[in-house]
Amino acid sequence: MNASGTSFKTNYICMAVAIGGLLFGFDTAVISGAINLITAQFSLNVNMQGWLVSCGLLGCILGVFATGILSDRVGRKKTIILSGCMFLFSSIGCAFSSSIQLLIIARLLGGIGVGMASVISPMYIAEFAPADKRGRMIAWYQLAITIGILLAYFSNALLLFVAKHHFNSSAAIWFFNTETWRPMFLVMSAPSLVFVLMLAWVPESPRWLVSINKNEKAKKILLTVRPQLLAEKEFEDITSAAKKAEIKKSSLLDPSIRLPLVIGIVLAVLQQFCGINAIIYYGPGIFESAGINSSNALVFQVIIGAVNLLFTIVAIKWADKYGRKLLLKVGLTGIVLSLAGCGFLFYTGNTQGITLLILMLLFIACFAFSLGPITWIIINEMFPTELRVKAVSVCVLALWIAVWMVGQFFPWLLAKTGAAFTFWMFAFFSIINFFFCWKVVKETTGKTLEEMEQIFVTGH
Repeated sequence: MNASGTSFKTNYICMAVAIGGLLFGFDTAVISGAINLITAQFSLNVNMQGWLVSCGLLGCILGVFATGILSDRVGRKKTIILSGCMFLFSSIGCAFSSSIQLLIIARLLGGIGVGMASVISPMYIAEFAPADKRGRMIAWYQLAITIGILLAYFSNALLLFVAKHHFNSSAAIWFFNTETWRPMFLVMSAPSLVFVLMLAWVPESPRWLVSINKNEKAKKILLTVRPQLLAEKEFEDITSAAKKAEIKKSSLLDPSIRLPLVIGIVLAVLQQFCGINAIIYYGPGIFESAGINSSNALVFQVIIGAVNLLFTIVAIKWADKYGRKLLLKVGLTGIVLSLAGCGFLFYTGNTQGITLLILMLLFIACFAFSLGPITWIIINEMFPTELRVKAVSVCVLALWIAVWMVGQFFPWLLAKTGAAFTFWMFAFFSIINFFFCWKVVKETTGKTLEEMEQIFVTGH
């Protein structure tokens, strides 16, 4: 254990919980390789195809609401385990669905798991990580999402390759050749099972235990993950904050919560309004519209995923060293310039060269070390313990509504106004985000969760 209180056990706990992000990424990306195969097998019309994709998003919203209710009542750990079970049930349910209706129900369960994980995993890490390592450890969650997306892409590609080979068993032929989309979903059961098993060695959040007056148990857990003096100081801070909260009886309508809630909602919405999901999911189509053939477009998609992963690692190294605001301002500057540049290339018709790819990769890199992880970090460290799960749920709900809006309107914008205007619109929202981060967002680096109220109420 080092001087800052980062023990092997703390690292294990935060890494184990971050796997929820890997399942989040895998679940949202796996459908991209399966959708055409499912559409062909079940002869889906456009509406049913859209519903198969969007039912996962409905599940996300239900999962966010469920977490807001469950986490404070049954605890952080049980809620995380439940999210892992949702991923496991969804994976098996999708793989062995006999009808499109059952497949949609299974996808809905996966969406609930995604919604729950998007609230509870980074929030639990924020409550467990030492103050000086909290940014890095919450960024592990964003890293896990990017790994999950890449795993889904590679898994789908590998299964399509395997499908070209012949099998002796009729069951294997059905599973791997005839209906290749089934093993695409089943693959997720392996990391889901690992996730649930790893959580067996994860303790309950000490902050939640204090909130239900199990102080001795909370102190005992802190002593296993921090040096004694640090553990006692942290326990004292947590219990002191809990006593103040009991007297104050805070709610989400309190003036002291207003600013962090506004910051969380705006950051969550503008994170999506920079167009990240549109570029990741519609990347091949964007490249094809620029005159790049489909096989190369898919290769570029893998390159985009790899750059996303690499620069998320940069965020892990820099989030606690240089601070949240600096990374946001530098990253947003690069995002605005790259989006404006992409728009200019489409406007002038100069999309055939390598410049478009370079600008796309610059955008992904800047997002990966700034907006991607830093948004999750700030959302999960601003709020007091007694309101954290409710406030984080509101912010994450706003994020998922923004995801839905981009998913619904991006194809329409691309068709009606063209790629140039669409990219410039994303750049415009990113300019707004830059000034918001510069003028409104508070620096939270190195502060304990119990010190956050001072930052937002007094500005110190």
